[in-house]
Order: sequence, then C-alpha cells, then structure tokens
Amino acid sequence: MINSLLLPELRDLLAEGDRDELAEVLTELHPASIAEFSEGLESKEIWELLDCAPVDRQAEIFGFYSPHRQDELVDGIGRQRMGHLLEAMPHDERVDLLKRLDDKIVESLLPLVANADRQDIRKLLTYPEGSAGSVMTTDYASLPADISVSEAIAQLRQQAPATETIYYVYVLDDQRHLLGFVSLSDLIVAKSSALVRDVMQQQVISVDVQEDQEEVARKLAKYDFLAIPVVDEQHRLVGIVTHDDVADVLQAEATEDFQLGSAIAPLAKGYYHSGVWTLYQRRVGWLLVLVLVNLVSSGVIAAYEETLQAMIALAFFLPLLIDSGGNAGSQIATLIVRALATKEVTLRHWYRIVGKELLVGASLGLTMAAASFLLGVFRGGIEVGLIVGISMICIIVFTNLFGALLPFALTRLKFDPAVASSPLITTVADAAGLLLYFAIATRVIATLGAI
Repeated sequence: MINSLLLPELRDLLAEGDRDELAEVLTELHPASIAEFSEGLESKEIWELLDCAPVDRQAEIFGFYSPHRQDELVDGIGRQRMGHLLEAMPHDERVDLLKRLDDKIVESLLPLVANADRQDIRKLLTYPEGSAGSVMTTDYASLPADISVSEAIAQLRQQAPATETIYYVYVLDDQRHLLGFVSLSDLIVAKSSALVRDVMQQQVISVDVQEDQEEVARKLAKYDFLAIPVVDEQHRLVGIVTHDDVADVLQAEATEDFQLGSAIAPLAKGYYHSGVWTLYQRRVGWLLVLVLVNLVSSGVIAAYEETLQAMIALAFFLPLLIDSGGNAGSQIATLIVRALATKEVTLRHWYRIVGKELLVGASLGLTMAAASFLLGVFRGGIEVGLIVGISMICIIVFTNLFGALLPFALTRLKFDPAVASSPLITTVADAAGLLLYFAIATRVIATLGAI
C-alpha cells in the first residue's frame, strides 16, 4: 500500500542530498511506516534512501515492502550489496525472497553470502512449500541444560542480537536434541545458582518440520504461544515458527480459500500484480468445467419440453426453485469447509453431518415450500402449487445434503475442500433441481389428470 503523506518530502530530501535528515527519518519512524511512505518511490530512489541507514536497519525496512516491490528492488541493485543485505535479513524472510527469484539470480547471489548463512539458506530452500520448514526461522536462542541460571543469562546477552525472539529459550543436548524450554521470565526470577535443567519445562509442544503450515498455525493459536519449536525425525531442533509468521500463513491461506471458493485457482502474486494472461489462466479452467455441467441443465429442460408446454406457468418458478437450491447448498458447504479447516469436524463425523443436515434440510424445505405453495396456487392453481411446494422440499433437502457431503468427498480424495465453491454447488444444484422439478411436475400432472 502506498502512502503519499511523506512522499513529496522524501523526494525533496533525496534531491537535496540531505543524508542527515533522511537518516533521522529512518531512525525515528517504525520500519513498517518507512516502507509504506517510500513504496511509491522509484527503485533507485529507495536505495538512495536506504543508503542513509546501517545495513541492519536497511534489512528491517526491506522486510516491510510488498513482495512485488522487493523483487523489483533486487533487480535494481548491485549483487555485492544484495549479498550484505541478505546476511542482515531474518532467515525466514530472506528465504521467502529467494524463493520468488529466478534460480539463476539466486545462484549468483549465494556465493556473495557468508558460508554459514549460505548453508542455512540452502537448507531452508529444500523444505516443501506449505510445510513448517518453509515458514520457520533458524534465528532462535538455545542453551545447554547443565549451566547455571547466571551463566545462561550471560549467554543470552550474547545471543540476543542475532535471534528473532528470546522470550522462549530452547534447551538442547550436544546433538541438538530438544530437551525442554525455559521462558526468559523464568530465568529472571530463578536463583542464579540453579541449573537450567531444574527450571526448564520438559513437556514441549513441537511440530515436525514436514507438518502442514496450517496445522502449525492452529497449534500456535491453540496453546497461545509466541513461538513453537520445529524438530526433525530425530527430534533435533531445526528452527522455530513465530506468531508473526503464523499471521502471514493465516492471511495467505484465507486468501487462497476465498479464491478457491469463487472457482479461481490461487494467485501467487495477488490480483494487482497478476497480468491479464495469469488472470485468464486462473479463471478459465473452472468456467469451462461449469459450462459443461450447465449443459446438463439445458438437456434436462429439453427432455421435459412437453411438460413445460403443457403447463407454461411452471416456467415462472424455475428461477425461484433453482436459486433456492443453490443458496441452500452454498450455505452448508461454506459451514462444512470452515469446520473442516478448523478441525471442528473430521472425516469420521460425516455420518453425523448427514443426519443433522437431513433434518435441517427438511425443516428449511418445509418452511420455504409453504410460501412457494401459496405463490404457486395464486399464479397457476392447485396443481402448480403442489408441484412447486413438493419440488421445493426435495430440492432443498438434496442440495443441502450435497453441499454438506461434497467437502468431505473432496477431502477424502486429497483435494482442498475449498473448491466446493459456490459456483460449483450452484451449477450442480441447477441441474439436479431442474431434474427434480420436471420429474415431480410430470408425475403430478399425470396423477391429477388420471383422477
């Protein structure tokens, strides 16, 4: 987001070369505010601005620019300078940046980074996207178990400048196995002669490095942690996921679910920075699928053309019935998708959902059928009222049940249940609703005609 409040002033200061005033701005304002105010500058101007601050401060500010802006800044800077900036950036943020860059650019930058940082970057780049390893940082504080509290505090003073958080300190053995953790507050109030192993908590909630990032976010929220340790198969500590990392994960997952819920393949760079071709590709697939499904609806209407001609008043209620079914299915699908996402329900609960939604669907159908019956009688007589009323009950029960079960089926097939989207539910409900409506209409007309 570009904030134009200080943009003219920044440009004036840059034009005047007033580095002292610019340095004061970079020192006094929060890094997020600096990034917001300067987002509208040209890449060259941004680097001139950042030049007025130490490299550590530059790294802080750089992390608050939008991903697209960061990519542009990398293109507009000398490689040697970018190497120094990468060394100063938080480990998880620099890996996120490198994942977005072309492989050739990454390979040209890595030799310019110190060996320890280079190894850390390569290791983090190997973790699958969407896993705990892909969002964790290796900037954490650790202590051995057999030192005193006073020695521990002295070590933390040395570690603090290079760690993202020291509120939780992880206790490790010589092979870096996670033995426990101790909070900074516990160390401060403990006796200075006590050993770390005596004040640490041995029951540690951790996540596996391959665990899904959404599950990591849920655990962090469930236990109200500021950070959660990430371990490998041998229970060795490999990193931590902090609360701010989880906030980014939740925002990304929510955005993806919104897009899937509208039958759009997720956009990697967001809408604003996605080109026309990308937007076309992300939308056309589902639209074509929905067109094919809609052909079923056209076929149903064609198959019951005689029924429609025999009682033309039935056409008046087509939008009413079809839209009602789609709305009911979309409502329950949204509830179930969210319940699955939050682990409120799991696959084994499907049979309970069936029983509950049969009752809910029948109740909704009866309520809506009563109003539809009266409208049908008013519009076309008792026959139309019966057809519309019975159809409404059947359509609502079916679409409600379909909308409830589709997310379970998709989850079982290893698909994201968010693709049980409103367009998909509505399209299927259209075809099924038409089939039920005309089948019921044909039977009612035939029955009443025989009486």
